[in-house]
Amino acid sequence: MGQEIEKSSFEPEDFEQFHQRLEAETRLLESVCQSGGLSGAGPVGGFELEAWLVDEAMQPAAVNEAFLQGLSSPLASPELARFNVEFNTPPLRVQGDFLSRVRQQLEATWRDAQTAASALGVEVIAIGILPTLSEAALNLRNLSDMKRYRALNEQVLAARGQRPIRLDIVGAQRLHCEHVDVMLEAAATSFQIHFQVPVSEMVQVYNAALLMSGPLVALGGNSPYLFGCDLWAETRIPLFEQAVAVGGYEDARGGPVKRVGFGSGYVKRALTELFEENLAHHPVILPLCSDLPPQRFAHLRLHNGTIWRWNRPLLGFDTDGTPHLRLEHRVLPAGPSIPDMVANAAFFFGAVAAAASTNEKTSLPFAAVRDNFYQAAQHGLKAHVSWVDGERHGLRGLLLHRLIPEAGRGMERLGVDRADIAACLGILERRVESGRTGSEWQRRFLAKRPGCFADMTRVYLEQQREARPVSEWVM
Repeated sequence: MGQEIEKSSFEPEDFEQFHQRLEAETRLLESVCQSGGLSGAGPVGGFELEAWLVDEAMQPAAVNEAFLQGLSSPLASPELARFNVEFNTPPLRVQGDFLSRVRQQLEATWRDAQTAASALGVEVIAIGILPTLSEAALNLRNLSDMKRYRALNEQVLAARGQRPIRLDIVGAQRLHCEHVDVMLEAAATSFQIHFQVPVSEMVQVYNAALLMSGPLVALGGNSPYLFGCDLWAETRIPLFEQAVAVGGYEDARGGPVKRVGFGSGYVKRALTELFEENLAHHPVILPLCSDLPPQRFAHLRLHNGTIWRWNRPLLGFDTDGTPHLRLEHRVLPAGPSIPDMVANAAFFFGAVAAAASTNEKTSLPFAAVRDNFYQAAQHGLKAHVSWVDGERHGLRGLLLHRLIPEAGRGMERLGVDRADIAACLGILERRVESGRTGSEWQRRFLAKRPGCFADMTRVYLEQQREARPVSEWVM
């Protein structure tokens, strides 16, 4: 879904032909995997950071086309809405001064983005959900001018029989509304982490990422408000799941497995199982046929791009053309600051590496891992979760006394510099000890100044510019 497409309207034969090619490529991927043809490179990490453009009143500024022209970077692209943009970082080897280099990359990207935004009289801000966003701003006039987004809107609504999309989110308050297009998806922006390891390690890494998704979404929560309502600590989770509610099938418990969701279970033998699930259970919604050879997996990759697991497998290619599988971790929101995001990434790589090395997931049923995720998304650091020791824990204690130290050991195992590890873990420890995630900072601000969403967003932006961790922010 990251590339432009050639057309936005399709005929029945397009779907039939696409499905045939998708099936062939899915079988080919399985064959390549079994024959040892997938890459053994890694560990390598990379990132995508989505952001908002806002005007002086802290309202969405629909100027991403002019912004991107001014920025002139091949690593930046438009998102669904004209007030959202995405920045990518080049992949880096996860070792040595990896964390320092990640911070330098993000800081350089952010400086350039601020310069390009300033030239237009707007600001760029990294936050999961913009607190000042109104439902009225999510209309097709603000859809980015790309065929892929028009096609996505048309096909999602067609798959729903033109029925409106319904939001019903119950948190500290309740939000219920209906929307007539896919623009609700544009209300959520994220900090996505990519992790490539040798194919022989991918099953353990993927399952470990599932296990750690609950602690991570609580640790990084930064999206409590939507349309003026105080909802979940990380409201992006129910928002995105309901905003792209298309099709799906029932899992073993009789519940729906949707195009956006936590998935249906652990991977057992290879990540190719997830592409087989894509083929078997998720109808094609963008049947754009390609003339590329099957070995480029164009149809498999496009179809996978329309299925948004919170931990999503991606098929890509090394610089020598060898196909690889990697993990895209989609759990974390954008923001609050670059030091916070780098610390979140350190926890992800370290905690996943540590859990993968012990295969800890086997002692916790998948249903419990999934429940942990949604409990943590709703309640943040106040959540209680089941863990691999058979006990239930408050997340703050579990993070401080077990998971953050384990993440440090996991990063050391990857060969990352100890000074960088200590700096990132210190940021995480102070955040957990204070209880001040991005979500909690927003809530505490509005507890003192009820209804002042624009003022809060302005103060948030000022402190984000100072590049200090959110645990040090003032009201």
